[in-house]
Amino acid sequence: MDAQPLYRQLATHYLDAIRAGALRHGERMPSVRELMRLHDVSLSTAVQTCRELERAGWIEARPRSGYFVRPPRRNSIPQPEEPDLAQPPDPAQYVGIHARVSHFIEQGRRHRITLGLSGARAAPELYPSEKLKNAALRALRRHPDILVSATPPAGDPRFREMLARRAVASGQVLAPEDILVTHGCIEALNLALRAVAGPGDTIAVESPTFYGLLQILESLGLRALEIPTSVSTGLSVDALELALSTHPGIKAVVVVPHLQNPLGSIMPDSEKRRLVQLCERAGVALIEDDTYSDLVDADKPPTALKAWDRGGNVIHCASLHKTLAPGMRLGWMSAGRWQARVAMLKYAQTRDNEVWSQLAAAEYMASGDFDRHLRRLRGALREQRGRMADAIAAHFPHGTRMTLPDGGITIWVELPERLPSRAVFDAAIREGILIAPGAMFSNSGKFDHFIRLNCGLRYSDEVDEGMRALGRMVAALARKTTKTRLQVCRA
Repeated sequence: MDAQPLYRQLATHYLDAIRAGALRHGERMPSVRELMRLHDVSLSTAVQTCRELERAGWIEARPRSGYFVRPPRRNSIPQPEEPDLAQPPDPAQYVGIHARVSHFIEQGRRHRITLGLSGARAAPELYPSEKLKNAALRALRRHPDILVSATPPAGDPRFREMLARRAVASGQVLAPEDILVTHGCIEALNLALRAVAGPGDTIAVESPTFYGLLQILESLGLRALEIPTSVSTGLSVDALELALSTHPGIKAVVVVPHLQNPLGSIMPDSEKRRLVQLCERAGVALIEDDTYSDLVDADKPPTALKAWDRGGNVIHCASLHKTLAPGMRLGWMSAGRWQARVAMLKYAQTRDNEVWSQLAAAEYMASGDFDRHLRRLRGALREQRGRMADAIAAHFPHGTRMTLPDGGITIWVELPERLPSRAVFDAAIREGILIAPGAMFSNSGKFDHFIRLNCGLRYSDEVDEGMRALGRMVAALARKTTKTRLQVCRA
């Protein structure tokens, strides 16, 4: 039996109807008397149902006319402001973020976490575990010696053939021999950076950027030059062009063109083409992290940067980690003119990947099930992002801003009153809620008042209560910050 009060069950029923489009913006809701008759409920229950939907911003009362469906409250939340492109990039610096990231990760391990909103992956039930298991068993039956045989260099030929075939849809023309299988996209990025740069060299990165990339740069002794990045169109090609003219030592540019992490931005094709051509002219390697492109809400895959590559200057890196099987750690790369060097670095560093998971993935990807899975996954994530955005709009205080990307697993939230994300992190973790503070995503302090929230979990009562609690924490900390500032001004 549903433990929720009856009025909340009814509110959820009508909310599902609004989300499904059965009740559209501007249409009239059933009246209180109609709700009583249709659902055989009391006047109190019918009134509470309407008030619950009104409080959450889904319907509005009009004098002497009843309740009407209103646009989702999420539409009233502005997105973060665009970066100031007139400002020159900060000087390139050795990355010093590893200790900071390690602190946040260690805190998450030390506390009892009841709601994890810090990651960037979907819940296990959204992946096709049963079909992958069956594919793996069939692969083992067909190749009984697979676990005791030497692994092929560069990866299993059947898996590489499948990757090359699917790359066509994103505009790439690759032979299987152009592809090197890696341990996730992280190893691919490591290999790409080691192939094109050495300790002390400067790498241009998006700002903000994935903290894992900053950790890689630090571990390799590289300098990071942060390039302003738009919440709408991704890395600013104009700002990068200026940086290349003022920082002649830049060895590579690393970019996530589709659903940039953490912003969720998608580069327009015109800007992708400009970026490829600019790096080609400047003789600077362009490293493409294409982890999220299959999660873009579109009828066809977005065009990869590699599609405009004519001289082998783009190193394309990708994985199945977010889209199919986090547990497989299957990634790959096509390194253009650095392919031979990357292959030798891979051999020296980790040798070849095991084959069993590659065979299982290749079989599954060859079937229509894979594309059906991707459509279901995108649909589930779209629903979950919307509900998370609605919760932010309903429960976070005035002054909050957020992105609502066209795909992906995360939402980037700007806190009101430039509230330090570390303070929110500390308050949330004491309540068993784990978030990703903005301080992790830049070597500067520019994004310390942001947080990244994972939308990969199915939106449950537990998630909803966690979002309410997080909103209360942010509101309380914002009030405290405002009060402290007023006291300072009066003093």
